Amino acid sequence: MTARVLIIAGSDSGGGAGIQADIKTVTMLGGHAMTAITAITAQNTLGVQGVHPVPVDMVLMQIDSVAADIGVDAVKIGMIGSAETAAAVAERLTQPDLAQVALVFDPVMVATSGSVLADSATIDAFRALLDRAMVATPNLPELEALGGEDAVLAHGCSLLVKGGHAEGETVIDRLLETGEGEVARWEAPRIDTKHSHGTGCTLASAIATGLAQGMPLEPAIARARDFVRLSLLDAPGLGQGHGPMGQQFVRNDGLFTGPALNQITLPAADYAASVAFYKQMGLKQIVDSPDNGYARFEAANGVTLSIHDGDGAAGCAATYLESGALDAWVAYLARRGVRFEQMPKDEEWGWREARLTDPAGNRLCLYQAGEYRRYPPWRI
Repeated sequence: MTARVLIIAGSDSGGGAGIQADIKTVTMLGGHAMTAITAITAQNTLGVQGVHPVPVDMVLMQIDSVAADIGVDAVKIGMIGSAETAAAVAERLTQPDLAQVALVFDPVMVATSGSVLADSATIDAFRALLDRAMVATPNLPELEALGGEDAVLAHGCSLLVKGGHAEGETVIDRLLETGEGEVARWEAPRIDTKHSHGTGCTLASAIATGLAQGMPLEPAIARARDFVRLSLLDAPGLGQGHGPMGQQFVRNDGLFTGPALNQITLPAADYAASVAFYKQMGLKQIVDSPDNGYARFEAANGVTLSIHDGDGAAGCAATYLESGALDAWVAYLARRGVRFEQMPKDEEWGWREARLTDPAGNRLCLYQAGEYRRYPPWRI
């Protein structure tokens, strides 16, 4: 069944954050997005010009409507609108039909532009939502406003401490559990862009989608982080200020556990002639490495084809299968008797690869590329 994600959040008229970012994220990750809108905002990439809270009764009516008919597998809460709404929503989510549903709480207080979206009374009311949440995803200023790590963990929920507001070229996100402290962390180079409106909304909705699809929390966070980073790299550059991300451009085949067919490499006898031929066929060349006898082409749907006229081609084709959990997948196959010529190994071009041959002698490569699948440093 399609994962059903209920989003309780505000509307962003500029489409960069809020309900609009949430719907794009859930949809791109294969879920069905449903909404209970808590506030209507007039905003663009430069700031928030106005906020109109939706009456509490109407917020609850939206929740009741979708829960009674469609059902809910996970809930994501973003901008809550008012203290009264926070209390009422927290109470509604303890009712039997929703009490066991995974809840991701993104305590939205300030927009990317700096506009305040939650007053002190609303922030105080967040405690009831923390009591109900499976995981909270505050940024560093929001975490401070909530009283710090210990104060959040005291509510019994998991805490994802997002490092985007910290200094430095490396962004560090940490998952903390009550009584255990840090149980996982992720580090990645900071992506230098001003088009980051909606990062928190996108991350929380992506996590909620993973939970709704039956993923454990840690893998759901890992996939959500990949989705956010690819969305940042795909940002369309709209607006004069903090523009929207590019959720709609993220190719999902690199986000699943795998394996997924990614590309085939064909042998070539004449590099220049082969390059010219595949360009004539209408493919876009994305790698040009004549010294290595290697070129890669991309079709309109994102599938790639490579040619290689060097010794590495060995006179036969090679098929590349991509996996988002390479080591686990290879270990699974090895335990079942599959023999590998190369176990997972980090390669100089940024991928992690394992190699084997099928019963007919065809060459296979299982690999994990992460961000490099779409934006490798060697791409034209």
